[in-house]
Amino acid sequence: MKRTLLWMVGLTVIFGAFAGALHAQNKDITGNWQGTLQAGKGLRTLIKISKDDGKLKAVMYSIDQGGQPIPLTSISVEGSTVNFAISPLDVTYTGTLNPDGNSISGNATQNGHTNVLNLDHVTPENTWPIPEPPKSMPADAIPKFEVITVKPSKPDQPGKGFTVRGRHVMTINTTMNDLVTFAYSLHAKQLINAPAWFATDHFDLDGVPDVDGRPSAQQMRLLLQSALTDRFKLTFHHDKKELSVYALEIAKGGPKLTETISQPSGPRNFLFRNLGNLTVTNSTMQDFCNGMQGAVMDKPVVDHTGLTARYDFTLKWTPDESQFEAMGGYKPPTTEDPNAPPALSTAMQEQLGLKFEATKALAEVFVIDKVEKPTDN
Repeated sequence: MKRTLLWMVGLTVIFGAFAGALHAQNKDITGNWQGTLQAGKGLRTLIKISKDDGKLKAVMYSIDQGGQPIPLTSISVEGSTVNFAISPLDVTYTGTLNPDGNSISGNATQNGHTNVLNLDHVTPENTWPIPEPPKSMPADAIPKFEVITVKPSKPDQPGKGFTVRGRHVMTINTTMNDLVTFAYSLHAKQLINAPAWFATDHFDLDGVPDVDGRPSAQQMRLLLQSALTDRFKLTFHHDKKELSVYALEIAKGGPKLTETISQPSGPRNFLFRNLGNLTVTNSTMQDFCNGMQGAVMDKPVVDHTGLTARYDFTLKWTPDESQFEAMGGYKPPTTEDPNAPPALSTAMQEQLGLKFEATKALAEVFVIDKVEKPTDN
């Protein structure tokens, strides 16, 4: 299901990089600007603009979506025209500053959808309050589920997902292949001795952790590991086996990646707006490999880049029929789009300076010794 213009995707905020320029002859637009994005029921939007060494920088807050900071990638004013962009969100904005300099009439575009966003210059006293960010679990916490329910998913329920709602950690329409590969950062082809129902039976999980706060991605994995042990009676051992894999490598010309400004403890994000339109934030190359092998690729993915930093980037490509099996498969459109993005191999090199090489490598396998279907509750 496609969504209209949304500043944030899923449960985590996406960060960009500060940039922009303002020439002295243009009107000063520093300060607080706010208005309601005319999408759906409306999204209150606050933009704080300042200067750093004579250049504009700005941070946006979507008040009705949690209010986490979203730095603008670029912002400029030329005469009465104001432009800004948030590249990781595919957002562009063009507006016209009124003669008094106290309002901007404009439109924001995201993923090809355009909506009105008019902004007013407001004093600090009249600025909408920014919501307190959700409290994170302590970084050293090793959570388990205090209570959890496991139920078969509704027949023919579309989609699947892993999410957090308040104190509840939930999965929707997930198979055991989905649960085990997410919990242990694996590809389904690394599972050995899995019964046939791993790929066919779907479950909804809903649990409350025994530790307060929003879990990190790794803590989500620990929670699901505890559920697999307690509710599915899963036991296993690790082994090594030579497998066909994709090796993630640096392409000729070097990487084209932007290091994140997020803190290491901040949320990591691997989210699709639609198949082939990926946003990654605050993530290592190993995180990227885990996401690609879990959602996209038909083989395990191993990191051979040697890169150790955390990055923000987007990747847009046209999938083929070998991809997205874990998400129900990709069906090419019946008519060819001349403006469609390139295939994955080309997009990787052009947009990220990376490439996948098909090869054989010794990889970890996950050998299942025992597992049971859970009783409903």
